[in-house]
Amino acid sequence: MLTARSITRRRAAIVSLVLLVVILVLTVVGVSNGSFSIEPSRILATLFGQGERAEEFVLFRLRLPASVLGILVGAAFGVAGALFQTLLRNPLASPDIIGISGGASVAAAFGILILGVSGAMVSLLAFVGAVIVALAIYSLSYRGGITGMRFVLIGVGFAFMAQSVLGYLLSRGDVREASQALTWMVGGLGGADWQGIAVLAIALAVLLPLVAVLAPQLSMLQLGDDVAASLGVSVHRTRQGVLAVAVAMTAVAVAFAGPIAFVAFVSAPIARRLVGGGALALVPSALVGATVVLTADLLGTYLIPGASVPAGVITAIIGAPYLLWLIAASSRQSRAA
Repeated sequence: MLTARSITRRRAAIVSLVLLVVILVLTVVGVSNGSFSIEPSRILATLFGQGERAEEFVLFRLRLPASVLGILVGAAFGVAGALFQTLLRNPLASPDIIGISGGASVAAAFGILILGVSGAMVSLLAFVGAVIVALAIYSLSYRGGITGMRFVLIGVGFAFMAQSVLGYLLSRGDVREASQALTWMVGGLGGADWQGIAVLAIALAVLLPLVAVLAPQLSMLQLGDDVAASLGVSVHRTRQGVLAVAVAMTAVAVAFAGPIAFVAFVSAPIARRLVGGGALALVPSALVGATVVLTADLLGTYLIPGASVPAGVITAIIGAPYLLWLIAASSRQSRAA
């Protein structure tokens, strides 16, 4: 007889397999369509060096990097959102809601508009900005421990501060540089290149095993701090470790694709609903994140003929109504209680 845990694991495996198929289909659609079409049957041949020069150029230089980057940053955002929301026990605890992505945007905009840097330096500044804001939020919210509501409220305050600083920076910048900064701040896959993808892949190769190590302890924390401590979990160290990994995953994703809005926010809730059983659902969250980013990029590319809309605009259109619904539902629950 199957236990509830076995059923949840089997369902998670099935959901993950279906999502992998969806990601593969989205990738094939993304790399095969455009002004220069590549037949799906030719994609595999081109990957193994049997394609024409034009096919190889379009596939390896233009389209495949964007798809691979979308998968990696979507997975990073999905896992980061799941870690934040589970650890802080608050559905609003997402890096784009609590100011971490905003800190990255401020640092990147400062680099573009004030320092005049570009390329890898912008990514490095974005990473540093996200880490600095996360440390500031942690320091201000720590009072003998971390509570989800205090962390989220302080983070929301930092998010508003970041928007104010961004408005100031954009208002004093050159029109061309402001346009470049705005493009980066929206977030998208347009600047994908293999060098950046390699750095991101290496970072995730380090961070994802750490997530796997911390996941069992995080599952115990869901039972409550006292119960987790009685089971031998170091509550304080586990919280610090999970926060550090979540911040690092957010920072590297934002550094290479910009703050693609609401991906971290919606991925984990969707994954948990698909899996059911109150599961942590980290793998499905990563796959949902990748699916959301790839879908948004496809919609942005083909939804409006003759115009290319960044993926971040599409995810914001999707995520904003969900945020409003979540706030309304929370208000109804509070009144009912």
